[in-house]
Amino acid sequence: MTSIDESTLDLHGVDDHADVIVVGAGITGLATALMLLDAGRRVIVLEQDVPGALASGRNTGKVSLLQGSRLSTIRRRHPARLVRAYVDANRAGQQWLRRASERAGVPVREATAYSYANSADGLDVVDAEARAAREAGLDARRVQDVDDTVAFPVAGAVALDGQFALDPAELMRGLADQVVDRGGSLVTGVRVLGVRATDPVQVRTSAGVLTAGQVLIATGAPMLGRGLYWAKTSGSRSLLLSFAPPPEPSALPEGLYLSVDQPGRSIRSATWGGQTRLLVGGGGHPVGREESSLRLVDEIADWTRTWWPEVGEPEHWAAQDYESHNRVPFVGRMPRGRGRVWFATGYAKWGLTNGAAAAIRIAHEMLGARRPDWARVIGSRLTVPADFARGASENAKVGAAAARGWLGALRGADLGEAEAAAPAEGHGEVARRGLRPVGVSTVGGETCAVSAVCTHLGGVVHWNDAELTWDCPLHASRFDHRGHRIEGPALHDLARVPDLETAAATATEVGAAPQE
Repeated sequence: MTSIDESTLDLHGVDDHADVIVVGAGITGLATALMLLDAGRRVIVLEQDVPGALASGRNTGKVSLLQGSRLSTIRRRHPARLVRAYVDANRAGQQWLRRASERAGVPVREATAYSYANSADGLDVVDAEARAAREAGLDARRVQDVDDTVAFPVAGAVALDGQFALDPAELMRGLADQVVDRGGSLVTGVRVLGVRATDPVQVRTSAGVLTAGQVLIATGAPMLGRGLYWAKTSGSRSLLLSFAPPPEPSALPEGLYLSVDQPGRSIRSATWGGQTRLLVGGGGHPVGREESSLRLVDEIADWTRTWWPEVGEPEHWAAQDYESHNRVPFVGRMPRGRGRVWFATGYAKWGLTNGAAAAIRIAHEMLGARRPDWARVIGSRLTVPADFARGASENAKVGAAAARGWLGALRGADLGEAEAAAPAEGHGEVARRGLRPVGVSTVGGETCAVSAVCTHLGGVVHWNDAELTWDCPLHASRFDHRGHRIEGPALHDLARVPDLETAAATATEVGAAPQE
């Protein structure tokens, strides 16, 4: 595997031209690269971090055509033929994932998927999902009782047999190895800064310029402004807790569970790295707008211990995904890309199957092959009034978040006038220097001060106390405590403010109790 360390920013050993450059080594990027390599194309995959570092490797690993209340949600806004096309696309993605897992030696576990209601209040949604699933050709069953291993309350559910689950991180590693084994180049630690749709296409990176006949932007949110897709999607984060199982393994659930009402919970058992774990997800929230993400972690942990009192202490992490305002993923050629630039986004937390389906469609288009029927139906969908209404509502929320962020920052302490001690370990605060919002945090004993203004469109970032990051409430860009960009439409880091770091550290030392 070609791996370029970010500190060297050197593309030595990598051709400066390829038939196709793929930006992003998640499921969409790696699957597309493999399909193109199988067709004899020369492919370079560029990744800022490591393969599967974000949503593709940090999800629950469910590979299911029954997806909570997704089918009925789409059906409320679109005709039945579009829902069927969505299911057919996900079925094609699911089948590809099964084959890819076998080739990569990644074990899968067959299971029944359940979309369930916590209480009677959610049964209308369960019934609607059952109708939408059957209308789309799925052999879904409306059930009252689920398997005997379920400890939590279930008022009713839709069931679909023959689904499966896997370890997504292991799958991403396997796909990345296959890209290299088949002759592709995989370059990590390099950030893409821009794409010019010339002939050939120019891809500007932190390590230099590469060219290609075609380019795929396979990042969670398109990092190009063309098409304004950051304004047509909404970013959300969901938490996943991994628990050591109770002493009696038979108490773990056998199925794949996702609630359709509140509290939102995703539940399954898994064996990863030779260890059996109980996975419980939930706490979905708009990026940067949750006062305390750590509180959501505690809520999920408390809920889990209510039904499995003997589980061990959990590990926790989170993943970010984007939902299009019309509920169906955006996939295809990017506007103003002159037919040479493709993209995909808006998987609404079902990126494994949707990402593989997007790869199938994009690979067909890049190779000039006839697209599957489902791709033509999805590609010809119309925007309906409800889509405009939801887009207007979401963008109004963005405007409100922008105003709240700036007002809060301007009301904060002026670090130019008063000395402020460093925040406590794991804490971050937004203050100001004059009229400039500044974020100060302490992580691992290191106090960092950065500009609190997102480099995308100028929103004031918010401290994420569960992941120790700065998150933008406008369009879901995220940065680590040192200001390094992690994900989202922003291309650049938050600027450091080193003199404030020194002042905060000094103030903390002066105010500290004497050590004996």
